[in-house]
Amino acid sequence: MGNVLIGVNMEFVRHEDKSFEWGVEEAARLGYDYVEPMVHWGRELLSEAGYFHSVSMLDDPYRIRRVCEKAGVGVSGLSAHCPLCKPEISVEYLKQAIRFAVECGAPVVNTDEGPKPAWTTEEEDHVLMRYVLTEAAAVAEPRGILIGLEMHQQYSKTVAGLDRILALVDSPAIGVNFDTGNSYLGGENPVDWIGHVADRLIHLHAKDISIEQSDAERGKVTGTPVGCACGEGVIDWPRVIEACRACPRDIVFSVECGTIDQAARSVTYLKGLLG
Repeated sequence: MGNVLIGVNMEFVRHEDKSFEWGVEEAARLGYDYVEPMVHWGRELLSEAGYFHSVSMLDDPYRIRRVCEKAGVGVSGLSAHCPLCKPEISVEYLKQAIRFAVECGAPVVNTDEGPKPAWTTEEEDHVLMRYVLTEAAAVAEPRGILIGLEMHQQYSKTVAGLDRILALVDSPAIGVNFDTGNSYLGGENPVDWIGHVADRLIHLHAKDISIEQSDAERGKVTGTPVGCACGEGVIDWPRVIEACRACPRDIVFSVECGTIDQAARSVTYLKGLLG
């Protein structure tokens, strides 16, 4: 039986025009026990100037480790989403993210299949994804890093579609980063799906969906960047917690919402359910 722990994806400060360090301190102030940093390749103006929370993988990974240790929070995983159907991007991106994760203290690297090329067939896309995941798993396995596949694009939006991707590569390093909001918007039952992948569940994006968004988009989209505050939408959180407690490992709920106020209400609600 696993424990449920509460963290937050750094997207909650996306619109604050502040640095990664500021966002980690804010997460700790709100009462979160973990954060999920977002990483990127290269250099860009906003994060370099301290106006955005993303961290370049050209930085010292100990930047993340030191900031989180000082704030008293753990690192649940890295948000390293890249298009698995495009190996010219994703092979080296994921390999670098995995090596970066070792030093910054993140046990999981999260990704999804991403937008597909316009000219490839479904069968070709799965060959391309198999290539990327094989290369990434070869780097992750000896380092003890897990790769979390999220339902967030054309193939993984269904139970069968994610199963097919998970079956592409036989590796203990590849698991599921479950997104409650994306799974719901895709038309599936999140609680049933968690039960289906319980043995492969390694991380969870705690994303609630407002009634308005549910009415407008369910069955029409493959996911959404962030949700509303947990407990204020359609997701059945008591049942999600129950399903995750039946998993063989501890699971961090990384809250995905769009504002500090939503993050504050989410942590209060979820910790209240956990007692």
